[in-house]
Amino acid sequence: MLALIIYFFSFTSQSFISNLNYLLKLDKQMLQSLLTEPLKIQFTKSMVPRPGENEVLIRLHMVGICGSDVHMFTNGHSHDGPLTIGHEGVGVIVNVGSGINEERVGERVVIEPNIPCHHCPECRKGKGNICRNKRKIGVSEHGCFAEYVALPGEFAHRLPDSIEDRDAVVIEPTVVALSALKRSNIKPGEAIAVIGLGAIGMLLTHAARTFGYRVLVTDLVDSKIKKAVEMGAENIPGDLETVYREAEVAAVFECAGSGKSATLAIQSAPRGADVIVLGLSEDPASFSPRLLSQKGNSIIPSLIYDHPVDFLRCIYLIEQRILKPGFVITRYYSLDELPEALKEARKGEEGKIVIRMAGH
Repeated sequence: MLALIIYFFSFTSQSFISNLNYLLKLDKQMLQSLLTEPLKIQFTKSMVPRPGENEVLIRLHMVGICGSDVHMFTNGHSHDGPLTIGHEGVGVIVNVGSGINEERVGERVVIEPNIPCHHCPECRKGKGNICRNKRKIGVSEHGCFAEYVALPGEFAHRLPDSIEDRDAVVIEPTVVALSALKRSNIKPGEAIAVIGLGAIGMLLTHAARTFGYRVLVTDLVDSKIKKAVEMGAENIPGDLETVYREAEVAAVFECAGSGKSATLAIQSAPRGADVIVLGLSEDPASFSPRLLSQKGNSIIPSLIYDHPVDFLRCIYLIEQRILKPGFVITRYYSLDELPEALKEARKGEEGKIVIRMAGH
């Protein structure tokens, strides 16, 4: 007991409160899901994580299911041992580690799950999105399909009260879509094509229409095409190469995430058009280097986003009611229904499926 008292008073009052908050929670457990093998989720009770130096502990409210979660659920992951997947999280800071202002406790935040090292050659060139040492919440370390998660405070962005959880939980994929628009060389008023209307493709369509682009869409699911058309997009029948040429499409966005769709995007792009690749398929795509050169196409990869500017920009656009991305959510499940939710997401017929934590 004496040792515990000495431990407490060896810190400043702020650190004392922070450590006391943690120690009072030492016996608190949380529900955590673990992907143990392909198509198998195991639930366990584990200790609530302790936030480390410059980290915050977040009690999660909602977590979106991403295509990468579905891929790992289907095919397994490279993490050593069972993994808690999930990275599209929104919640409240309930504890902080050393180096974080205690006043952040109670702050409602959205998680930026890709954490560059800031030291590698890519980071030093301002390309943290392709950092070779990047920490990836829910991929290289335990993620958000649990009741709590700890991560660096710099990557937990404060949310204005005016942004509802419904819009907040899809900020991360919305940032991906906005970043792709930013990386293209096109301007409002020009025509773009979107191949694949999963959550990213749909959010890209929403943003592009909001900013004044003409948008042509393609998908295998009629209900998704209908939803995009209701936002002002166009679905024009016919050979895509002909349709895109006649519409003077300036950029083709590949959002379906397959080798075939990437091949289609390159082949159908008109002369001088950019091909923006968002899909993360591991299947190879094919193209003719001669034809690519003759047509003057540029293939531009668009991997995630730039920290922190892209998240801050997205939060501002939603706060100002310019973007309203929550429309993309089509189903909610509870955390203990995660296996069913992932199986439903595998079908590819829903928009965004969201896990809603107990009480939210």
